[in-house]
Parts: sequence; C-alpha cells; structure tokens
Amino acid sequence: MQFRDPQNAPHFLSNISYYRLKGYWWNTQADRVQHTFQPGTYFEDIVDRYNFDRHLRLILFDAIERIEIALRTQMIYHLSHAHGPLWYQDVSLFSNSTRHANNLSSLMREFGYSQELFIQDHKSRYPHNDPDAWKIMEIASMGTLSKFYKLLKHNLPAKAAIANGMGLNLHTELSSWLEAITYVRNIVAHHSRLYSRDMVKRPVITLNNPQGAWLNNPLAEVQKKKAFLIISSMLYICNKVTPGHHIQSGIKKLITDNPSIPVYKFGFMNDWDQQDLWK
Repeated sequence: MQFRDPQNAPHFLSNISYYRLKGYWWNTQADRVQHTFQPGTYFEDIVDRYNFDRHLRLILFDAIERIEIALRTQMIYHLSHAHGPLWYQDVSLFSNSTRHANNLSSLMREFGYSQELFIQDHKSRYPHNDPDAWKIMEIASMGTLSKFYKLLKHNLPAKAAIANGMGLNLHTELSSWLEAITYVRNIVAHHSRLYSRDMVKRPVITLNNPQGAWLNNPLAEVQKKKAFLIISSMLYICNKVTPGHHIQSGIKKLITDNPSIPVYKFGFMNDWDQQDLWK
C-alpha cells in the first residue's frame, strides 16, 4: 500500500483500528494470501471509503429514527384503541405464546432498567401497576417493536392498519422490512461497516400498488444483497411518515461529492438514480 502523506497516516492508524480499516481495503488486494495490494492502492483512498461509509451511516441513522418513532406511534395508537392499554400482555393477540412470553420478558427488562423520567415516575407513583402501552412502548427498542409486530395475529385489523400507516398494503411486507431495517440499525448503532457487506436480512419486495414512488426497474442481484435495497425501503417509509425529509437528497449529495468512491459496493449500480424512488 502506498501513502500520499506518510506523516499524517499515523494519526489515523492511532485512532482507527487495523481490523476496522481492513474491511475497506480487502478488495484492493492482488493476493489475499500474501496480502499484497494492487498497483495504485493508496492509504488515503481507504480512509476516504471509511469516511464515506461513516457519513452514510449518519444519514441512515436519521432515517431509522423517523421509522422507529412512527412505528411506535402507529402500534400504540391502533392497538391501544382496539385492545386496551395493556394489549402487549394479551397473549390471545399473538400467534405463539412462547415467543410472546420471550418478547414480553425482553420488554419488561427494558422497562426495568430505563432511566427515563416518565418511567421512573410511573414506578414511584404506581409501583404495583403495569405501565400502559403508551408508556412502555416509548422505551422499547426497534428490535422489540419489530418482534411484537411480527408476532401479532394476521387477522387483527390493527395489524393491517399499522402497515397501511407505514405506507405498505400488506403486514407481511412490513414485518419483513422491519426485520431488515432493524438489522441495519444494529450495524449503524455499533458503528460497523456497510461498505461491501452482504446483508443477512432482505426486505420482501413484492410491493403491489405502492402508495408512493418505488423501484420501477428490476434490481440486479447485487442490489438485493447489498445495502441498496434496505436503504430504498427506508427511504420509501420515510416518504410516507415524514414527508419533506432530506434523506434522499443527503445520500445523493454524498455520492456526488465523492465521485471516487465505488458506490456499487453498497449496491448503487449505474441505473440507481433512474428509479422513480430516487428521482
């Protein structure tokens, strides 16, 4: 590997670990056994990839926040109106009693260690009363919310209403999208790498009669397995729940401002900006 500025490199190597950077130079190796690099591989270009990935994750964290808050609100509103303030405890609303018990245990643990003032106030004033859904769901993690939603029985009108409120016509689609978004959320929250990563979770994309602009051209397989599909799903939901956001423009500006970054490593192929969702 070559260095344009050898004097500045130690600063980066002292503050960004070798194995964190390694994911950004892996594909620049000419020999992955001997770990020799292709000609013209510069350390500064690797740092640029690292910083691009970091800025993209910051934009996506904004999107995830909007989605998580909207999901919370939709679940609290529709399920509390239909099934009362303690619906999350009602095992009859869920398709699997064992998994419901596990989800409920996770939720109550989150309630137990929460330091939010309104939770502490509830514990102080009503020590023997379980919290209403509009309290406890406010401190539920994205993963817990996703699991509760997926486990709801399919015939509940409230489940369909929540999906509709998030811009989707089928609750099975929303369950799939939430799992994939939660997966990316965990990557982002742990400051892990999106660059060149294959996604373990993929959203179902049998989207029929979408409520807003969506992907109108067939996706290449690499777009499905990389971050592009999940990012597109996040953008679609944000268009529904927070119109006027700057997520799309932020991503497009980031890509435009960094023309040397191989964005196909995220699944942004040549025609990505010709899709209706991204126009």
